[in-house]
Amino acid sequence: MTDDLTPMDPAQALSMWVDRQQAEKSDETVQSYFYRVRQFTDWLEDEGIHNLNDLTGRDVFRYDSDRRAEGLSKSALNNQLGTIKIFLRFCADIEAVPPELPAKVDVPTISKAEQADDEKLSASRAETILTNLERYDYASRDHALFALAWHTGARLGALRSLDLRDCYLTEDDLERIAHEDDLDAEDLERFNVPFVYFRHRPESDTPLKNQQDGERPVALSEEIGQLLQEYIEVSRAEVEDDHGRKPLFSSRKGTGRMSKGAIRSRFNIVTQPCRYGTCPHDRDPDDCEALEHGYESRCPSSRSPHRIRTGSITNHRDEDWPPEVLAERVNATPEVIRTHYDKPDLLKRMESRRSYMETTNE
Repeated sequence: MTDDLTPMDPAQALSMWVDRQQAEKSDETVQSYFYRVRQFTDWLEDEGIHNLNDLTGRDVFRYDSDRRAEGLSKSALNNQLGTIKIFLRFCADIEAVPPELPAKVDVPTISKAEQADDEKLSASRAETILTNLERYDYASRDHALFALAWHTGARLGALRSLDLRDCYLTEDDLERIAHEDDLDAEDLERFNVPFVYFRHRPESDTPLKNQQDGERPVALSEEIGQLLQEYIEVSRAEVEDDHGRKPLFSSRKGTGRMSKGAIRSRFNIVTQPCRYGTCPHDRDPDDCEALEHGYESRCPSSRSPHRIRTGSITNHRDEDWPPEVLAERVNATPEVIRTHYDKPDLLKRMESRRSYMETTNE
């Protein structure tokens, strides 16, 4: 043990690091960080390393080898070991590990293609799902939730955060935003409905990932606006949440507001092809585990909220939305869109570029 290091228990260091992260990162990001590093600190405890001063580069290598032996993808290793490296830099700053130790974490380098996840929901599948919902389950909560997610590319937390008061679907609703945002009549004349307004309300359990920077109004098509109106009038459960708010996507169970887990489950269910057709995986519906409650994600065709967001952003780009304009709509930087979400349908992009070619030739 080096003389200039201060004894530090791994769990204590993790607690200190998480406290620091909470001041700078969203709750979801901090939670992801915590789980990744807790696996590491639990491993240290199992290995009998109860003082970070005793941690060596050889120990870091052994942990790396154990994680790789579990068959994790290169992308997962990049995320997990990258977070461990950040944690160890903090430990070096507080003199719990030698300053050269963080550099010994071998974080796999991944290409832009590897950074992107190819399991996005395709536009053709999304259109099929919307057609089936419109035909068999019109204006249901599933219909409104999926249609809004696909149309806006919003994150799960943003969809969950919406209240009735955040929906501006008719001209009369503009009077409400005039009061809330201190706007005058002249200002209101510049706005058109319908739109929804995502707002950061951490004090009542609906934070946005990017906090105040995630607050934004998002324009809706007339079709989506009409769908939301009919969902609210016909299908929405008329309840308040534990904070006296009226969630757009309400539930008679739990707190009155759909939980993130419930939204994930509904998306996994809605994106299963067999819900409105035949199974493309040759499974028997009588014994398929993906049709059991809680196991919906085990269907190879089911898609999580993030995959739907990825597909939506890609579809917007295929429809020729510039990254800079789309960035404001979906609350992501243009570079993040290009790196993580921009997975083009090459034929659609060719047709999008054709207009530029024709203009040039005129």
